[in-house]
Amino acid sequence: MTHQSPSRGELYPYAGMRQVPEFTLTSSDISEGEPLPAQVFGADAGGDDRSPQLSWSGFPAQTQSFAVTCFDPDAPTGSGFWHWAVANIPASVTSLPSGAGGAASGLLPEGALTLPNEMRAAEFIGAGPPEGTGVHHYWFVVHALSVDRIDIDPQATPAVLGFLMRDAVLARGILVATGEFGGAGS
Repeated sequence: MTHQSPSRGELYPYAGMRQVPEFTLTSSDISEGEPLPAQVFGADAGGDDRSPQLSWSGFPAQTQSFAVTCFDPDAPTGSGFWHWAVANIPASVTSLPSGAGGAASGLLPEGALTLPNEMRAAEFIGAGPPEGTGVHHYWFVVHALSVDRIDIDPQATPAVLGFLMRDAVLARGILVATGEFGGAGS
């Protein structure tokens, strides 16, 4: 069954979850509905595995922390593909610089926890749509949470993070960019 977002035409991965308000998520690197720049693609696809800059505002006043995720529901896996998940970002942080997803970047705030992506690396992994799979949609989401931290095993998957934070999500900031095979000029 395909679920649609009222404001977006593509697959809506949060349709089966408790619906919450949306707040503003912007980026100096990516734009809503537009192709990802080359640097946000994976190294194997001609990019730099560089997470985009993200800024958010308009989230609920009672927010105590944030989690950031990047998910591709169009990956030909039957379950999508998690590119990035960071938990326990303090409520005082309202932006992440470009490249914050790098394993040794040092650009995440103290206490933030990056979980392993689908490749089992605790870092951002860029887009790499396989040939013949069409346009993929990359859902960059900032989740505003009612708790100051999620107690999660550092080796847990992003899906486990989604499960553990499901009742704590107050609102989401969503920015969806696209990518397809060869999009980084590979």
